[in-house]
Amino acid sequence: MTTEATATDRDAFTESWLDWYRAQEARLAAPHGFLAITGLHWLDDRPQRFPDAPGTWRTGPEGVVVDLDDGEELVVDGTPVRGAHHFGVIPERGGVDAVWKDAVIEVARRGGHDIVRPRHPDAPLRTAFTGTPAYFPDPRWAVTGRYIPFDTPRPTTVGAAVEGLEHVYDAPGRVEFELDGRPLSLTAFPGRGGRLMVLFTDATSGVTTYAANRSLTLEPPAADGTVVLDFNRAANLPCAYTDLATCPLPPAENRLPVAIEAGQKIPRERGGS
Repeated sequence: MTTEATATDRDAFTESWLDWYRAQEARLAAPHGFLAITGLHWLDDRPQRFPDAPGTWRTGPEGVVVDLDDGEELVVDGTPVRGAHHFGVIPERGGVDAVWKDAVIEVARRGGHDIVRPRHPDAPLRTAFTGTPAYFPDPRWAVTGRYIPFDTPRPTTVGAAVEGLEHVYDAPGRVEFELDGRPLSLTAFPGRGGRLMVLFTDATSGVTTYAANRSLTLEPPAADGTVVLDFNRAANLPCAYTDLATCPLPPAENRLPVAIEAGQKIPRERGGS
């Protein structure tokens, strides 16, 4: 009876992980997901044209502006626009998706810089995508920890996949946990809907998992601070697949001195298998 119950629990654990994994892959390989990006264009006050987007682009104190030629059109928030269109000042980590034919032109701000990042469904990286290698899920990598909030959020500056770029997060606290009896901790960044997001590397990074970073989303902590870290759901960020991403790197204290053989592995696009 116990054996059957254990097998049933493990099957349910695996099915839940598969649902998560499939959702990750679907977002990544969506028609306008990160695999569809064809360019990462940095804006300044000089008008610039790009081969994968319409119009002439620039930015300044009043925000991003595109000047569309005769016959060119974007659809912004469901409204067709022609001529000069002002996107305004875009907040850090914010963005606007403008539709152009079957493409989406992402206009965003990253690391204090305005960017244009077109996404085309026929991008070769997307059309050739065959899926992300991953470790088989194992319940031993789902550990219970405790969230320790800071007295006040700590501004934390981290590097980025793009050399010279920096991201700043207001870290609300850290998560303490144990693996094989070894006490460890991770600085946490705010996620969506009360969730927490941790960026980390470990002894598998650059060996079987992507070298620069791994990402793990945690459900909101319980009232007593209890939180589950399911490293089976350690995910690649977009920079694991493409150089056209501006992903943050983990803070120095989140470089774990243990091998976490769980979660997504090095993508095939980076030589993984």
